[in-house]
Amino acid sequence: VQLMESGGGLVQPGGSLRLSCATSGFTFSSYVMRWYRQAPGKERELVARISTAGGTTNYADSVLGRFTISRDNAKNTVYLQMNKLKPEDTAVYYCNAFRGFDAYWGQGTQVTVSS
Repeated sequence: VQLMESGGGLVQPGGSLRLSCATSGFTFSSYVMRWYRQAPGKERELVARISTAGGTTNYADSVLGRFTISRDNAKNTVYLQMNKLKPEDTAVYYCNAFRGFDAYWGQGTQVTVSS
């Protein structure tokens, strides 16, 4: 099983980034996909999640209206479009695949929002 995040980097406040998480080794379309983040000194928090077919999405209040999660089951990939970024969005972002008792994690990608 592999989950590989990409797309992180340094961006100015108000800017945008698109994270991708390419997966392999499991039946992607059967798993709920989630994005988490962890800032220095803070606990990991759930940012967004998307249902198996992509019809249902949920967001943390802190990112609602700015972030959009999506998935492409043909490409086994989940995305996180992040707009209007703020310094408090700075964190390592992780993708997670979840189904019942199964859960897989990527290694994370750093997002830094700073001028």
